[in-house]
Amino acid sequence: MLTRDLDTQAAPTAWWAAQDARMRNIVNKSHYAESTHIRVERMVLALGLCYSAQGIHEAFGKRGVSVKVDRPGFVKDRKNLALLEADWAELGVVKRVSAQGVIYRFAA
Repeated sequence: MLTRDLDTQAAPTAWWAAQDARMRNIVNKSHYAESTHIRVERMVLALGLCYSAQGIHEAFGKRGVSVKVDRPGFVKDRKNLALLEADWAELGVVKRVSAQGVIYRFAA
């Protein structure tokens, strides 16, 4: 799987950044097909089984969809995570790693 390291900085006002992201997500989510919603939900559930994290969030953008593993503590199931990432790589999912978490992104 293609993995990129990101050098991201935290927002100066965390509440405003979270509110802005939530509203953009609501607006963009309606533009995607039900099959994409199901795919994202399956990714969230699978990542929840593999990672110990503060949270797993979906983000529907204008050009693609991201699933973020927020501040992962450790990987609970490395074997199945490797299998998932191999399958997702064939489907065009890109993994990005930053100080804030791990992001799995695909164009829809």
